[in-house]
Amino acid sequence: MIFIPGCAGFIGFSTTLALLKEGLQCVGVDNLNQYYDIRMKQKRLSILKEYSNFTFYETNIENFEALKLIFQIHKFDSIINLAARAGVRYSMQNPFVYLSTNTLGTLNLFELAKQFGVEKMVLASTSSLYAGEQLPFREDYCVNKPLSVYAVSKKAMEGLANSYYQLYGIDVTMLRYFTVYGPYGRPDMSIFRFIKWIYEGSSVVIFGDGNQSRDFTYIDDVVDATVKGLKKVGCETFNVGGNTSYSLNYVIGLIEENLGKKAHNVYKEFHKADVTATRADFSKIKQILGWEPKTSLEEGIKKLCKWYVENEKFLRDISIQESDR
Repeated sequence: MIFIPGCAGFIGFSTTLALLKEGLQCVGVDNLNQYYDIRMKQKRLSILKEYSNFTFYETNIENFEALKLIFQIHKFDSIINLAARAGVRYSMQNPFVYLSTNTLGTLNLFELAKQFGVEKMVLASTSSLYAGEQLPFREDYCVNKPLSVYAVSKKAMEGLANSYYQLYGIDVTMLRYFTVYGPYGRPDMSIFRFIKWIYEGSSVVIFGDGNQSRDFTYIDDVVDATVKGLKKVGCETFNVGGNTSYSLNYVIGLIEENLGKKAHNVYKEFHKADVTATRADFSKIKQILGWEPKTSLEEGIKKLCKWYVENEKFLRDISIQESDR
């Protein structure tokens, strides 16, 4: 049985769904916060609840006593912690919640894993730790100058993982995800926004000149890496990205091509918490976990645009703004 905090989030939902389809028993928790439009989370959750091998509890990982009750009810073989406060920019406005969820919440899970004999944990880390480092990013970089509070909270989480591995033998896989996109994705993320704006004929807001680039990773590949992360490795960190980097302008061009519509771009000042480029060296995860990305950006954008058009009736009212303020 697998415990999945954050099961109504983008990666959490997609990973839980894949495991349920394999017939595995999954217990999920989520606090259904309103950082972005809660209707997206409710939609994801409604899909998961169609499976008889899924159990859900609405709570958050900062609530130790609530989690302890769940651990007393169920016997878990492993934990895939995909509960997190995400968003680099918002961490500048409300830094407290990032340390509370991403760090204290993870500490709660490690303590419960120790108490209840859970031997394996998979953690969602981030490529944001590499701010200022040389491309391509490698796991052996020191990452001792995180730029955002979000990145700081994830670095602290990784420190906890090393501590609980060395002291208590809890096996931990830490996955540094690189700009994940795909169906049922976060509506506050750039690609979702670009598709919605272009489809509806609204202005496409770009912070900077659009030449900043990202190692975009399609959700199916991310799920594959996350599931492979259940393998016993000791305590290791892995990049989940494709060693490719594409500009926002190129992404917008692909969306225009797939939707058959023209973007109306509006350029604004580059945000000081952003980085100009990301690109992952994924040789370590390929060697140890046997993972490599299979979906090209061109194929991924095509799939996502098709999904968006097919689900436009539901998506037209989904807000693309961060709302938990």
